Amino acid sequence: MERSTGAVRSPRSAAHPASQTVDTIVVGAGQAGLAMSHELTAQGRDHVVLDRGRVAERWLSQRWDSLHLLSPTWLNALPGHEYTDDDPDGYLSGRTFAAELRRYATGFGAPVVEDAPVTAATPDERGGWLVHTPGSSWRAASLVVATGRADVPHVPAAAAGLDPDIVQLTSAQYRKPGALPPGAVLVVGASASGVQIADEVRRSGRRVVLAVGSHSRMPRTYRGMDIMWWLASLGMLDRSVDAIADPAAHTEPSLQLIGRGRNVTLDLPALAGRGVELVGRLQSLQGTRAGFAADLPRTAAAAQERLTRIIQRVEDLVRDRRLAAELLPADPPAAFTPGPARTGIDLAQEGIGTVIWATGYRRDHSWLPGAALAGGEIRQRAGIAGLRGLYTVGMHFQSRRDSSTIGGVGLDAAAVAAHIGALRPRRRAHSMTRSLR
Repeated sequence: MERSTGAVRSPRSAAHPASQTVDTIVVGAGQAGLAMSHELTAQGRDHVVLDRGRVAERWLSQRWDSLHLLSPTWLNALPGHEYTDDDPDGYLSGRTFAAELRRYATGFGAPVVEDAPVTAATPDERGGWLVHTPGSSWRAASLVVATGRADVPHVPAAAAGLDPDIVQLTSAQYRKPGALPPGAVLVVGASASGVQIADEVRRSGRRVVLAVGSHSRMPRTYRGMDIMWWLASLGMLDRSVDAIADPAAHTEPSLQLIGRGRNVTLDLPALAGRGVELVGRLQSLQGTRAGFAADLPRTAAAAQERLTRIIQRVEDLVRDRRLAAELLPADPPAAFTPGPARTGIDLAQEGIGTVIWATGYRRDHSWLPGAALAGGEIRQRAGIAGLRGLYTVGMHFQSRRDSSTIGGVGLDAAAVAAHIGALRPRRRAHSMTRSLR
C-alpha cells in the first residue's frame, strides 16, 4: 500500500473528487480513531479518517484552558507511540495531549481528512457503506465509528426555565474564570469536570455554589501511589464486560479527580474548606429561582461508601501481596458529612450571573441508520455492530471497563482491525490515498 507522507491535510487544501471509494472509513480523529488508523496502517489497509474538525478537535475546542488529563502519562499508551513528556507520573495538559495526538497522526501518516463532518451513513447495495460529508461522498466495505464515549454536552431540560439575563455555559464552553460575566457562579454537577471548574472559579475569588449529584469520591494518591495505579493493580480498569455481572457498574458515577499534581485530592470536603457552598441535586429552574433536592447528605454518604469499598479492596491487595513494607502507611480520607444545605436560591438576589452545566455528555448517532441503534446506542459487542461492516472503537464498556479511556482504545482497535482483516483480504490502495497528500 502507498502511504501518506505524514501530513494531515484539510479538504480545503487538496482537491478531492465528489465520490471516492476506500476499503475502510473511520469516523473521528481523536485517540480512538487514530489508534484504529494505526492498526489499519499496520495491516497495509486502504482507509481514511474523517473528522468534523481538526485532529484532536474535542481536546482543543471542548476543554477549558487549565484542563489536565486525569490519568498519569504512563497509563495513556497509544499503539506504536512514545510520549515526549519526561514525567511518566505526571498529567499532561489537554493542549499538550492534543499536540501529542497530532504528532501521533503525522508519525505514521494517518490519512486524515479534517473539516469533514459526517452527515449520513447508510448501508449500500453492495453490502458496504455510503458515507456523506458536505460536498463529497465515500464508499467503503467497512465503517468504524470512533467518535468517543460521548460528544454532545448534556443540558437538563430545566435549563429552559432559567431567566435569559443569567448566562448559561456547558463545561465544553467554559474556558477560564476571567472570561465569565461578573458575579457569583452556580456549577451543576460534581463529577470530575464540575469539581474542577468549581475549584478554579472559587480560587479566582468568586463565590461558587455547587449543585451535587452522584459521584465517586477518590483520593489522588493512596499509600503514596496514584489511585489509577491501584485501580489497574486491582484489575478494575481492564476487567472485561463479560466479567462484570452487575449491570449497574456500566452506569457508575464518574470519579472526582484532578490532574493538577500528584498529591492533590479534590473532593467535597476540599471544596467546602475553600468556601464553596454545597447544595443538593438541581431539581428546578424558574426564572431566577433554583430549587435543589434535600439529598446532599445521602449523596455524600453514597460516595463515601464507594470510597470505603475501594480502600478495602486496596488493603486486601496490600495484605495478600505483602506490600505494606514497600508503601506509605494507610491514609484513608476522613469521612465527610455535609451540614444542612439550602433547597432554594434566588440567583439574581445572590448575585449569581452564570450557570455552568457540568452534567456530562451524550452521544449523537442520528447520522447512522436506525437499524444500527437500540435506545440511541449502537448495538455492538466487542466493537462488532449489528449491521454488516459496522464497527466501533472507544465506546463506553465496549469490551472492557477501560474501553473508552486513552490507554484502553488500542486493544479494541487491534481487535476490530483483526476482524476486518479476517473478513476482507487486503487490497492495494488506489488513487484516493494518494490524493490525501
